[in-house]
Amino acid sequence: MDRFKLFSRRGQRRWLFSVLLGLTVFALLWGPGWRSAAIATPAKHYTDLAFPPLAEIQFPDYERYELDNGIVVYLMEDHELPLVTGSATFRTGNRLEPADKVGLAGIMGNTLRMGGTETYPPTELNQRLEQRAASVETAVNIASGSASFDALTEDLDEVFALFADVIRRPAFDPAQVDLVKTQYQGSIARRNDSPNDIASREFSKLIYGDDSPYARTIEYATLNNISRADLFEFYRASIQPNKMILGIVGDFDATLMKAMVEEYLGDWQATAMAEEPEELPAVSQANTGIFFIDQPQLSQSYIQIGHLGGQRDHPDYFALSVLNEVLNGFGGRLFNQLRSRQGLAYLVYAFWAARYDYPGTFIGGGQTASETTVPFIRSFLAEIDQVRTTPITREELDRAKDSVLNSFVFNFQRPIQTLSRLMRYEYYDYPSDFVFRFQKGVEAITVEDVLRAAQTHLKPDQIITLVVGNAADIQPPLTSLGDNVQVTPVDITIPEPPMPA
Repeated sequence: MDRFKLFSRRGQRRWLFSVLLGLTVFALLWGPGWRSAAIATPAKHYTDLAFPPLAEIQFPDYERYELDNGIVVYLMEDHELPLVTGSATFRTGNRLEPADKVGLAGIMGNTLRMGGTETYPPTELNQRLEQRAASVETAVNIASGSASFDALTEDLDEVFALFADVIRRPAFDPAQVDLVKTQYQGSIARRNDSPNDIASREFSKLIYGDDSPYARTIEYATLNNISRADLFEFYRASIQPNKMILGIVGDFDATLMKAMVEEYLGDWQATAMAEEPEELPAVSQANTGIFFIDQPQLSQSYIQIGHLGGQRDHPDYFALSVLNEVLNGFGGRLFNQLRSRQGLAYLVYAFWAARYDYPGTFIGGGQTASETTVPFIRSFLAEIDQVRTTPITREELDRAKDSVLNSFVFNFQRPIQTLSRLMRYEYYDYPSDFVFRFQKGVEAITVEDVLRAAQTHLKPDQIITLVVGNAADIQPPLTSLGDNVQVTPVDITIPEPPMPA
């Protein structure tokens, strides 16, 4: 042991001596010249920097095909790492759940995986995945359902079998269902803890309406109405082969992968319930005006301003994407005016937030001190009016277009991103080359296009202004924003849970 310690210390000293000798030689031979070169070369101004042209987006090779049962499959090989990732999208969403059972879709999405399968109880399913450093996840959001898996190439067969078992034979284990419902109850109890969350939630209600599937919230009463039988019923109407788009990317052989998909999913047949078409909820703006939520503990106001918006398939979507960049970012009008010049806010924004298959919102706002709430709102609305009435400059147009196009290419850095985009376009019935149409559309936008789009789609007479703040400290008050202004209070009291029968 002593000889080993001596050798270790000698080895450490030799290594340290070698490093110091190398640094000394470098400093003697290259140090002065290198320092002189650095001093002699002045730093360039950022406007003098030259960059190569933006690279074109190129899709990796992929294959799309359909199974006899209606499943659409995308395969994209990527052999850089010994990993395989798969994701499935289902034509469902919590916008389709009954109004008296809000929360049903989300609970079904959570417990589809957490609740185990007919073959593997939750604990055994977890163990089998953990032993392979793999994952299977499921969820349902506003407009779709999803299931995904990640696996090492060597474990692909076993993990894909588990993935198929989860989506085909869920058990919705009662204990796991109760656990998820308890978690939802906790979320209801805490939903007014964050002023940001309050503003976002209540603004959606003001836009779409309290009862709209795009804005309604889970309550104790709706949660109490959801049974395990309801989960099975919603599952049978949603998670079916004729409503499924499956994408797999990674280190696999396409021929073998096709055989695996056929083996585990090819004999899956849709139920009669799953074949019934679902109509999307109608959408219209529910309110206009100024609304206020009093939170006496706050020292600043959380503000959201906007109105109902549109969809991505509108011809003006390209111009509105450019308009977004004119308004936002470090060089945008809102940042320059409200933050840099007037010092009214650290955070300020405004976006035309379009959706794929239902109207989105034009939404803006920010956070400001209580005493600058009214100046903030006035300045914000003045900038919106300005961009509607006066053409932007050529410099603003070029900066905005460059920003949109330069950031857009980062959505396609990895094959999984490209595959997800292709699946999304198919799900919402957009053309598969929408990526390239978007690029060309943005490139062709003119100053006149931006002005016309702003005048058409930004509607001052439909503006909703929501403030979450301290009424006592907001001076001047919100009523000073105009003549005969009515400020409507918003009640965010959480309804008490129903009494047990």
